Amino acid sequence: MSDAIDQAAGLTAEDALYQTRRLRPEFVDGAEQCRQSVLRPADSQGLSTELRLALALRMALLNEDSALASDYRNQLNQLAPSAGLLALATGSDDLQEPLATLARHTDMVTLHPHQACEQHIRLLEQAGFTHPQIVALSELIAFVNFQTRVASGLRLLRSV
Repeated sequence: MSDAIDQAAGLTAEDALYQTRRLRPEFVDGAEQCRQSVLRPADSQGLSTELRLALALRMALLNEDSALASDYRNQLNQLAPSAGLLALATGSDDLQEPLATLARHTDMVTLHPHQACEQHIRLLEQAGFTHPQIVALSELIAFVNFQTRVASGLRLLRSV
């Protein structure tokens, strides 16, 4: 069965790369389970699916991954997000708090992860995010950036 990474990379069951991924089914299954747990967890920690998808779309756009951006945009639009979440999702910097702090943090970790430090966590706390929410946000940011890199690598392999 095709997963979100296969779809983002344009892989079908007929592709050798698709079959190669299945040599390590625990990685395919694990990535899909992780995707579900960061986008639609059993316990949202007060971070809505709409917010999570808006951040995922923002990261896909920052990573210039049109396939993932399209997927996240479609999922987000099905939920009829607020104007503020749409602005967050599409890369706006003109956001109300706490979305402005969240956008700055997401952008920094996505584009310049080596610059992340304790002070950035403090800024999230000052914006009102709890420790469980910060952990959940960190998991989401890590996963979407992982997903874009794996999909990009698979597309590169397909082109060879």
